[in-house]
Amino acid sequence: MPAAATKPKSNRSTAHRQVALDLPYAPVAKRPLPPGRPREWYVTHNRRLKAMRLAIALLDSGVYMANQARNETIRTTAERIGVHPPSDTTCHMVRALMRYSR
Repeated sequence: MPAAATKPKSNRSTAHRQVALDLPYAPVAKRPLPPGRPREWYVTHNRRLKAMRLAIALLDSGVYMANQARNETIRTTAERIGVHPPSDTTCHMVRALMRYSR
């Protein structure tokens, strides 16, 4: 039997007890990307990271559906969070992330 199964689970709601949070969160230290890959790999990698940041910012701002996220909306969000304006390809990737994460 796994060790986790021997421990009784708490069924108390977090609304009635204090939840420990370790705020404020610090960003994770960046590591250099692995050398020796084709340039296209780095371009795609950075594009995916940017698309994820933008998708999270859109969700935080109340845009929950991919059809609500037009290119102008995504570019306005990028400006608001301090990211260079995304290309049409990156905007398409943001919508794809929002669509398929459901």
